[in-house]
Amino acid sequence: MGILEKISEVEKEIQRTQKNKATEYHLGLLKAKLAKYRQQLLEPTGPKGAKGEGFDVMKSGDARVALIGFPSVGKSTLLNKLTTTQSECASYEFTTLTCIPGVIEYKGANVQLLDLPGIIEGAAQGKGRGRQVIAVGRTADLVLMMLDATKGEVQKELLEKELESVGIRLNKKKPNIYFKIKKGGGVSFNSMCPLTKCDERLVQLILHEYKIFNCEVLFREDCTADELIDVICGNRVYMPCLYVYNKIDQISLEEVDRIARQPDSMVISCEINLNLDRLLDKLWEYLALVTVYTKKPGERPDFDDGIIMRTGCTVDDVCHSIHRTLSGQFKYGLVWGTSTKYSPQRVGSGHHMEHEDVLQIVKK
Repeated sequence: MGILEKISEVEKEIQRTQKNKATEYHLGLLKAKLAKYRQQLLEPTGPKGAKGEGFDVMKSGDARVALIGFPSVGKSTLLNKLTTTQSECASYEFTTLTCIPGVIEYKGANVQLLDLPGIIEGAAQGKGRGRQVIAVGRTADLVLMMLDATKGEVQKELLEKELESVGIRLNKKKPNIYFKIKKGGGVSFNSMCPLTKCDERLVQLILHEYKIFNCEVLFREDCTADELIDVICGNRVYMPCLYVYNKIDQISLEEVDRIARQPDSMVISCEINLNLDRLLDKLWEYLALVTVYTKKPGERPDFDDGIIMRTGCTVDDVCHSIHRTLSGQFKYGLVWGTSTKYSPQRVGSGHHMEHEDVLQIVKK
């Protein structure tokens, strides 16, 4: 029996099993088996075949956004509208057959936008180059999921299922579980809060399925068995996702209003250039980018050439982005902007910068 057949058998068993207190251990064991088989599917151990055409593109710019969606939802049209790159558009499916990169220039930042081929159901098993598409999606800072507004929620559910099965967790935070494998001493289990979704016996069963008999597990929050499996596997990617519904010019105004009020959702129409400017604002917000301006002593700040950083960056991070040796020569900084109590404020290397702050560096 191949891995695909094993995965199918376990999935059917999970669907057949009733969810109640008596079956939670059995279900936890099945979920651990399923995660293990899916990991084997993603990392084949057989002989390597001939090297095919390269699919990934070199990472460039300040951030990377992956356009993921079913065929013919308007991914290439959006790339053409937002960037200067021309990707072939047509009314038939699979017009785009490889990864086409474009660059969005917005607020002084260069955001790399990747137009990926359309995903079909079963992509996680390798159908329609799905595995390569999803692998490129793992390297992005943000997933822009293009959906057809005329198709309802079917596409969204299928795409989330495909991405979930290869270890991409959308709009979720990493589980606060400490896990460390040891050489001996058995399983040490502790929790800092009451656990309602799993208990010590279930944790032991899942660890035994992975042949882990000596380790330390500490739950810092109430987590599920699925989240524990994610921590044990250690190859999960947690990233933000923006659901973009295209073709809203073909549905009713009430339906547009309903979709627009859903969390992490945007409504656009590439055909009539509707709401594309708001989409760029949302991209900036979800990528958590900030612009920091620099200033030389006795001169005006350079507002033409800002440094693009991530939210929560420190003065030390800004020094590293200017030049790697500058951090060692740093004495103190003067900051003007919203991150200070008064302007200018003398700060150290650990001071957190905010959007459109101005920084003057004084060297030793």
